[in-house]
Amino acid sequence: MTAPLDSAPGRLTIDLAALADNYSTLARRVAPARCAAVVKADAYGIGLERAVAAFWAAGARAFFVAHLGEGVLARNLLPEEAEIYVLNGLEGDADPADYGAHRLKPAIGSPEEFSRWTAFAARRGRPSPCALHLDTGMRRLGFDSLAALTIAMERDGAASGADLLMSHFVSSEIPDDPLNAIQIARFAAARAAFPHLRASFANSSAIFLPQRPIHDLARPGYALYGGNPTPGRPNPMRPVATLTVAVQQTRWIEAGVPCGYNARWTAKRRTRLATLLAGYADGLPRAAGATDEQPGAEVLLAGRRCPLVGRVSMDLVIADVTDVPEAAVRPGDRAELFGAGIEIDDFAARSGTIGYRLLTSLGRRYRRTYVGGQASS
Repeated sequence: MTAPLDSAPGRLTIDLAALADNYSTLARRVAPARCAAVVKADAYGIGLERAVAAFWAAGARAFFVAHLGEGVLARNLLPEEAEIYVLNGLEGDADPADYGAHRLKPAIGSPEEFSRWTAFAARRGRPSPCALHLDTGMRRLGFDSLAALTIAMERDGAASGADLLMSHFVSSEIPDDPLNAIQIARFAAARAAFPHLRASFANSSAIFLPQRPIHDLARPGYALYGGNPTPGRPNPMRPVATLTVAVQQTRWIEAGVPCGYNARWTAKRRTRLATLLAGYADGLPRAAGATDEQPGAEVLLAGRRCPLVGRVSMDLVIADVTDVPEAAVRPGDRAELFGAGIEIDDFAARSGTIGYRLLTSLGRRYRRTYVGGQASS
């Protein structure tokens, strides 16, 4: 169920032109390598259908999803020639034939998965394309050593249909983290062992590392959607998502009066509050509001940054608008939580979380409007 468009107090505006421009910016930066698009988690919460269309129009021909189900959805939306890789590999007891039927390429990450995939290829009578995932330090998925991967390939490499070697950075957003150099060296050794495979290592932040570990296929995700791949430096990406919510009520309280659940924030002066129609049921972090012990996030009202105060409720959050002219904030006016005025990473950091989680947690009660594409809605 989605909210009726005219009644939703929260509005999420998604700029498809900015999305396409972010892809083009990254594609130029990684050239002559190719640039894929990571579209997992419903394209980071902005909507898979519109996102893949925008990326395809911008030139993307390779896409990465997390799950089999996401891959099937993406395949139904994309032209036949699109490459679609499934990052989590063969899920649990999933039938490899389901991947083959939809021309999906799982990222094979263990000897067991490799055996299942090559057995499927043998039943099918031909190699079935896949990626090979080598763990170079994340310790989540992937062959746990180059030796293990080499043994598997020596046994059944021809049958595997592997066309891509990949790994994942641990700390690419921190340029001077020594783990980057360690992982780059490990991946270089693997690439030397399998020179016939295309290689993919660079996520959003790794594209900006001085070592340029781009290889053949970069696979940015968060940066495509406006997140800053270079924390602590100016964001080279355009904002894609803008979230605004309506003011429901304003009131004055006196100094010493608390507000919100558990009275965690107390007014230090006579204060004007504005209650906004969004809360944690809409994906806002519960810790976005300031307490007496620590500051919180800010929103933009009448062109001024205003702090959120008190614990975020399920459906409501409170902003301190004392420093905004009283006539400039009335019920029905709109507050920007993030967008062009407040970067999503700024709002997330002040809320005690990260922009990735904020984007992918946005609830279904927002009115979603797409602009900048071939058609707006």
